[in-house]
Order: sequence, then C-alpha cells, then structure tokens
Amino acid sequence: MSKLATAEYASEAQAGFTHRTAMEEAARCLLCHDAPCSAGCPAGTDPGRFIRSIRFRNPKGAAETIRENNILGGSCARICPCDKLCEEACSRSGIDRPIEIGKLQRYAMEQENIFHLKTRRPPQEKKALRVACVGAGPASLACAAALAEAGYGVTIFEAEAKAGGMLTYGVPPMRLPQEVIDRDIDAVRGLGVEFVFNTRVGRDIGLGDLKAKGFAAVFIGAGLWRSKLPDTEGAELDGVLTAVDFLKNARSTGGRTELEGKSVVVIGGGDVAMDCAATAKLTGAQSVAIYYRRTLEEAPANADELRYVFSLGVPIVTNFAPARFVGDGGKLKSAEFKGRDGKSFASVTADVVVFAAGQAPEDMTRLAGDLRLTQEGLIDADGSGHTNLPFVFAAGDAVNGGKTAVEAVAEGKAVAVEMIARLENAPKDGANRDGKEVR
Repeated sequence: MSKLATAEYASEAQAGFTHRTAMEEAARCLLCHDAPCSAGCPAGTDPGRFIRSIRFRNPKGAAETIRENNILGGSCARICPCDKLCEEACSRSGIDRPIEIGKLQRYAMEQENIFHLKTRRPPQEKKALRVACVGAGPASLACAAALAEAGYGVTIFEAEAKAGGMLTYGVPPMRLPQEVIDRDIDAVRGLGVEFVFNTRVGRDIGLGDLKAKGFAAVFIGAGLWRSKLPDTEGAELDGVLTAVDFLKNARSTGGRTELEGKSVVVIGGGDVAMDCAATAKLTGAQSVAIYYRRTLEEAPANADELRYVFSLGVPIVTNFAPARFVGDGGKLKSAEFKGRDGKSFASVTADVVVFAAGQAPEDMTRLAGDLRLTQEGLIDADGSGHTNLPFVFAAGDAVNGGKTAVEAVAEGKAVAVEMIARLENAPKDGANRDGKEVR
C-alpha cells in the first residue's frame, strides 16, 4: 500500500472551527431560556450552557460543562448524530438552520487540549468499597468516571490491549483520531480509575472471582463484537468479511489492509457501512461500491457521512439485496444481488465483500452461568441496570442491542447513580430485583 493511502486514512476528514468561526457560530445562538438543545442530548452535555460560555469567550467554562456531563466529550463531539438529537431540537431551525453544536463542542474540547485546561473536579473522599467494570467502551468509561468521582475505587477489565471499545477499534481515524480518544480516556484515568488490559472476564477471570477479590459490585458494559452474517449462499468464502473484523483490522494495523488493486463491495446503509467504504477507499482499494437494500432516503447513515463517501467517489447502489456470492477455489470472485422490485438482477466483480448490516453480542453465558439473558442473547437488565444477580449491573450495547456512543454514556451515568445508591444502602438479605434470594 502506498504511503499516501495510509496518510489519507489517518488524516481527519473534516476540519473543525477556528477561533473566529467558533465565535461567529456561537453568536448565532438565541440563548434560549429553556434550551431545547440541552433537552435533546441523551448524555445531558448541556449545549445551551457551553455555547453560552463560548459566546462570552470562556472556553474553560465551556470545556468544564462538557466534561462534567460527558467524560467522553471529545469523542462524542465528532461521532455523535447531532443532526438527529441536539441540533434537531435547536430553536434556530425555525429561522434558518440549527447551530452546529457538534463542531462547537469539538472546538471547546480542542481548547481544553491546547491550553491544558483542568476541567474535572477532584474525586470525593476515598471510600473503602471497590467496583469492577467489564469492558472499556463508552458505557463502562462513563460509569467508572461517575463512580470514581463519588469516591469509589474502580478497576476496568478490558479484553483488548487498549481502552475505548468501538471508539478505538470500530471507528476509522479519519472520523475519530486516536489522540482524541486517548485524551478522553486520560480524563477517566485522571479520576483514579485503574485499567487491566488483555483480560477477558469469563475466560481469564470470572464474575465470582471479582466478588472474591473484594469488588462490592460489577458493571458490565461490553460491546457487540460479533457481526451478523445473513444466510446467503457463499458467505463462507475467503474474502467475505464482517464490518467489525474489517474495521478492527484496519485500526490495529494503521490502515495496512492489503486492499491495493482490489475491488471491494460494502453491504449496508448505516454509518458503519460508510466507515467501511471510506476505509477501503483510503487504504488503497482500486474500486469501492456500496449496495443497500432500500432507498437512499431510507438509509440510516448520517448525512455528513453520506456526503463524505460521495466525495471519495464511492457510488451507492440502492434497492438491491445480496442474493449469493460466487467463488473459485474457495476465494470470492463476484457478488450477485436481487432487486427490490423482484425482477432486477446485478452481478459485480468483487475481491472483498464487507457486511455492515448489524452487530450481535458474543456469547454472554461465558460471563456467568447464572446471569440471565434475553432471547436475543443480550443481558437482561431493567431500566436501572439491575440484573438478576444482586451485585451485577449492566448497560450499553450488551443490554440495548447497539445504539450510539452518547446513549451508552447516558446509560452508564444513570446506572452509576443506581449503583451508588445500592452501595450506600446495601440490603443485608441478598434479595435481587425479583425478591428472590441469590447466593
């Protein structure tokens, strides 16, 4: 692969605001008393407040507001679907166009880094109780930060070599640079949270072992690391990949995907499909095309992501679903698609096909045989994060089936509040949420 391709893959695709353009954008804010944009943020980042700080030239105050409410403020500023959340709620929409809240949040986080601003309150007095978090993705990081701020000792157990979960291994660097993720993780680490890497709970250590080691409670914030493969003829061929594996390999190797000169077909219409297509294009693939079973209007991908892949020259063929994959000697040679109208047919040469049509949890029974799961294989937890085990809580993708990073942050924060209440008022009879005793 050429050095140019690697550099393009590692370079951030969209520039942020300068000081002048940030001031101009913040000046457009109507300073609404009720701030509907703040109500539209799942994590409660409070755009109405931090935009006011930017407008009155107080970048430290803006960064403090963001970090106090969302420890992963830097990462979320770049990947959060603001157009469907806070920006959609913006009152300015009724006049011309909504405030670019995501870019203003990014600006505030960049100011925090440039001027080395201290924006987190020190943790409360240290408590004797310790808590373990499983996984180092957004839900666990947010939960760990809230618990650490409350004075609890927190240790995060992560199966991979780095923290961040899908932020680190599933989002390409042209959309979310690793240094941004690392700064967010450093903010968590700065609260006293400890990390144990290359340790998979359920294989290297069990939930019962954590209890025996003195952890008063366990939070599970595992991600969805198994991609869904449709029941399509030829899916077992060499060259048919899942989005999770494809993106993880690209991030882990710095963009060295060995795609130079190859034809790549991406199947899907969401942000993950766009990430896969952009990654393939920027790491040397000769040709890249996206096939989606519905119309472009029905595609769940963010509008900016769609515009970006179009700018790279990647076509999106709509209303075609995969029919079968054809190989030669066990290697993929072409992909065939059937039209939504029931009559159309398409066949395209392909060296690589990447499925980006949803993810699923790994086998959660590895965590603990007594942990109750849903029919979909997700952890059965109520709205407060309680599972059927009295000392185990869960939230994030392993419970909700896969949503956005900002929603995982919101859930992690909410469950931390419940855990703190439980730890401070721990029942003595060992009753779980069903009123049955668990030993």
